[in-house]
Amino acid sequence: MSKAKTLGASRAKTLGVLGNGQLGRMFSQAAQAMGFQVIVFDPEAQKEGALSPAAQVSDSFINADFSDTTALQSLANQCAAVTTEFENVSADALAFLAKPSCTTFVAPKSDAVRIAQNRVLEKKHFEACGVPIAPYVVIDSQQQLGSVPEDFYPAILKTARMGYDGKGQVTVKSATELRAAWNGFSKVTCVLEQRVALASECSVLLARQIGADGKAHMIHWPVQRNVHVDGILATTEVACHENSAQASQAMLDVALTSAAQKIATDLDYVGVLCVEFFILEGGSWVVNEIAPRPHNSGHATMNGSSLSQFEAQVRVIAGLPLTQPRQHSSCVMLNLLGNVWFDDANGTSPREPDWARVLALGNADVGVHLHLYGKSEPRRARKMGHINITAQTLEQAWQTATSIQQLLR
Repeated sequence: MSKAKTLGASRAKTLGVLGNGQLGRMFSQAAQAMGFQVIVFDPEAQKEGALSPAAQVSDSFINADFSDTTALQSLANQCAAVTTEFENVSADALAFLAKPSCTTFVAPKSDAVRIAQNRVLEKKHFEACGVPIAPYVVIDSQQQLGSVPEDFYPAILKTARMGYDGKGQVTVKSATELRAAWNGFSKVTCVLEQRVALASECSVLLARQIGADGKAHMIHWPVQRNVHVDGILATTEVACHENSAQASQAMLDVALTSAAQKIATDLDYVGVLCVEFFILEGGSWVVNEIAPRPHNSGHATMNGSSLSQFEAQVRVIAGLPLTQPRQHSSCVMLNLLGNVWFDDANGTSPREPDWARVLALGNADVGVHLHLYGKSEPRRARKMGHINITAQTLEQAWQTATSIQQLLR
């Protein structure tokens, strides 16, 4: 167990976060801006002498395994509330922290996280909510492999657990490819989803809490429209509907938001939740998956909205009022991967991008906001930061975003 600093705040003013990545970093910064101190808990909060992105900015950290109940109890003793910053966190750790003996408020709940961590349970929850999903088959035996009809292909085989950013999934076009892919996944339980005619991808970000009155309070942000490359989010755009020509999307946005709220309510979810959707050719849609935490597609809230997803996360677990945010600017978010630290695909020596030239593209009409995550070693496909471009309209924001993309290659 290690500590970066000695906590001086009272337990009532101290929050804990399980996880050591950039989402924990931005949560910590939001909490500190509101007068809280933060303890980061993770097995790799400090690794080989280097602090993780979250531990770098935290007031204290505990470097311990999620199965270490002594360390978890220490966290509970110091914190009024605890949350998480990644979906593959130990649900057992959340359940331990929620025990009456810990007297610590925990959100999200372990049961909700268990469902989000398992694609089979997740699909069953969507079905119970009555929201549309792509046709699927659970694969966990040789018999089920042989029961998939030929007209089900092409399809995507996804491991039931531990998949994110395109990992743990592969496209299959026949029974032979399915068998090979399942064997490649060591025959773990998988979900086989029929490939749908995808037109675009969207996500709905919301936050839900149970107030002192015992009633649920829920807020949401405008629908985010996303583009993924190789399974990793590349860009997100969010329109300011007060002055945007996107009003034609209103009916779809209402339907997606209502579906997300239904999923959160039936899950009795508490915290920040992202629900991802596929928009199909022809205008229909299906729910893809949920993330029980702040989300990459929600980074636009940091500069385009009156309330960021991280401040909302703080408010939920601290029992502070959760007020409906206002989207005051259209925003384009560019995800910064380690690729842009290299001159070409074969380059081996990283160099710092020219952030001065990037920031110089901002002006009185367009804001350029750089957010770096404190990762010392850039690697290709590694999330290193993001840039938010804000403007009155999406067209203005995209003009500058395109210039930034060209500058960073």
